[in-house]
Amino acid sequence: MEHPIFERDPSDPAAASDPIRKEVPPLLKLALELGPLLVFFFANSRGEWLLERFPSLGLFGGPIFLATALFMAATVIALTVSWAMTRTLPIMPLVSGVVVLVFGTLTLWLHNDTFIKMKPTIINGLFGVVLLGGLVFGKSLLGYVFDQAFKLDAEGWRKLTFRWGLFFLLLAVLNEVVWRNFSTDTWVAFKVWGIMPITVIFTLSQMPLIMKHSLEAAPEKK
Repeated sequence: MEHPIFERDPSDPAAASDPIRKEVPPLLKLALELGPLLVFFFANSRGEWLLERFPSLGLFGGPIFLATALFMAATVIALTVSWAMTRTLPIMPLVSGVVVLVFGTLTLWLHNDTFIKMKPTIINGLFGVVLLGGLVFGKSLLGYVFDQAFKLDAEGWRKLTFRWGLFFLLLAVLNEVVWRNFSTDTWVAFKVWGIMPITVIFTLSQMPLIMKHSLEAAPEKK
């Protein structure tokens, strides 16, 4: 039997009935998503310390370049673990991982940290445009990402997709403002400790919408 590499269409009944499909434990899933970012932050903030104790790492250059290399490695490991456990690759982490590898390679090859700094702008801008563009064609694409977490009616998915599309564009703008106007250390700290709380707060703020349009909460007809 063949199994899809990518997440299935949430409207496909086989997506829910696939006996092979396994869920990643919540704590491990969180570690896989945040782990590469924490590695990036640690390697940049403690880059000089790492370079002193492991001189061979000096071939990458300064702390930001070492952090970029370790970020790329951690991203590949996270995707590999996710694939090994579920035999599928979540769309958003996969796209993000590809962009990390492309822009990380450019950063190391050209020895220019502008590329890795632009990576969040590219990813968030891409997600925002794709989500909003999907709505133009009548597709609520966010269902592909969150369908396993909760079930919403069509109106709920449209509203949630629209809000997340705008939110991703806002994150892209914020990244541009920070990396172009502040130091590299400030940008790295914002990327890890700024974007994360902002995203959590935004996600929690969407709970009323989710509860209102949740199909699971709808009363059964007798």
